[in-house]
Amino acid sequence: MSRRHHYKRNHVQVELEITTLLNVMVVLISFLLLTAVFSKLAIQEMNLPAAMAGGAAPTKPEVTIEVIVRKNALEIGDGKSAIASIPMVDKKYDLNKLSQILQRLKGQYKDKQDATILIEPDIEYEYLIAVMDTVKTAQVKRAGEVETTQKLSLFPQVSIGDAP
Repeated sequence: MSRRHHYKRNHVQVELEITTLLNVMVVLISFLLLTAVFSKLAIQEMNLPAAMAGGAAPTKPEVTIEVIVRKNALEIGDGKSAIASIPMVDKKYDLNKLSQILQRLKGQYKDKQDATILIEPDIEYEYLIAVMDTVKTAQVKRAGEVETTQKLSLFPQVSIGDAP
């Protein structure tokens, strides 16, 4: 004996009611747009330290400015030796002292535009960004009738690497 199901007899045409779903979606989209954090995104262009390419030898040996971010201090070097070491103060890097030393270096090497930041492992990202900002620019106070602050470009071309 064969069984046959007759679906056509019991089949009822039902329309999908999506009005409620659309209402929920409109409310969700509005909520997400209102609560979204509008943040300013900045793109930081960086260069990797390049090896010397073949060709003519440079006439004058160029100085390499290095800022080494260690867990307990900042070190400034010229590629061969350490120029200065700045210990942490109250568990914070002394960025003002770093800026002063970099301003002196900029005075000695006016045409120098690049610097290398070398970082030890496990250094917090916020510290890296703060050091990068300090290496790139400095806020200089100008004395006069009215004290003004001027932004001075130090070493805008920053390369990043691992500390030795």
